[in-house]
Amino acid sequence: MELRQVEEALKDVVLPEPRRSLLELNMVRDIEVAGERVKVLLALTPLSDPAKGLIQESVRAAIERIPGVGEVTIDLVDLPSQELNEFEHVIAVMSGKGGVGKSLVAALLAIALTRQGYEVGILDADLTGPSIPKMFGLKGRPMGSESAILPVETRSGIEVMSINLLLPHEDDAVIWRGPLIAKVIAQFWQNVVWGKLDYLIVDLPPGTSDIPLTVMQSLHPCGVVIVFTPQDLAAMVVKKAVHMAHQLNVPILGVVENMSYLLLPETGKRIELFGKSKGEEMALEAEAPLLGQLPIDPELAELCDSGEIERYNSEPFIALSLAFVQAMPALARPLFDQD
Repeated sequence: MELRQVEEALKDVVLPEPRRSLLELNMVRDIEVAGERVKVLLALTPLSDPAKGLIQESVRAAIERIPGVGEVTIDLVDLPSQELNEFEHVIAVMSGKGGVGKSLVAALLAIALTRQGYEVGILDADLTGPSIPKMFGLKGRPMGSESAILPVETRSGIEVMSINLLLPHEDDAVIWRGPLIAKVIAQFWQNVVWGKLDYLIVDLPPGTSDIPLTVMQSLHPCGVVIVFTPQDLAAMVVKKAVHMAHQLNVPILGVVENMSYLLLPETGKRIELFGKSKGEEMALEAEAPLLGQLPIDPELAELCDSGEIERYNSEPFIALSLAFVQAMPALARPLFDQD
């Protein structure tokens, strides 16, 4: 019997929510194989005691089905949630002001990466204006224990954590002062078991004040994507976000112009409702590529309202997806402090 046989068997042990295996959630901490004996060390921190028992039974059954297995020992270790999380890339999506479609772009980028086969999560750090769950049609509350919780999974497998998943009603207002908001965002980072992810997309709150600064300094993103709209006022304010990223020495991966134009279906004519495009201007300001220009699309608005954004597909979105994925290899430095 070999170690890889045990690992293959454990791939079939999947949590009900999110629908990921113990290996993907990094809950399998060690496997020892000695002859016919197998010893497994599990970290089931976010699970209730009854759930832990069921998972241990599932692990034992999966291993015992391997030919040649005699004795199976399962031990548990209590680890902080943060020790179970491994992120290859952390990408922040930000803007200088609200209402430019920052959360929309964050959701689309996550969908684009998921369609490329990557494991992706979205941390909704916009606590006072959370819209990510609505766009994905998420209403279930996260599973977990007193010390840790698990994110909720979308139809296509994107892991999501948002304050709206914890509120009694999705339209309840979050009327909190800055320090409390910063503390909750830190908990989304420290007390949520994300497991192993290729990309964690962080939807930052708008602006350049205390909360975005705290988030940027706490989460240490390896790069940011700047979102803006063509209006002069929006472009002027978003430049502040560009300057903030530069001052914090966080690389700007690219800029996205949202609501860039309206395409008339009858004629194919483009109408720039909010003025001439500022895509190239903002790209020069950010010293980063223009990743895409998204139009005002009634179909996209309808899909967001109905919680089915993952069904969206269009030529501008495909172009944005390709440009975004191509920008990823430029990332060179570590995603967060490893000490």
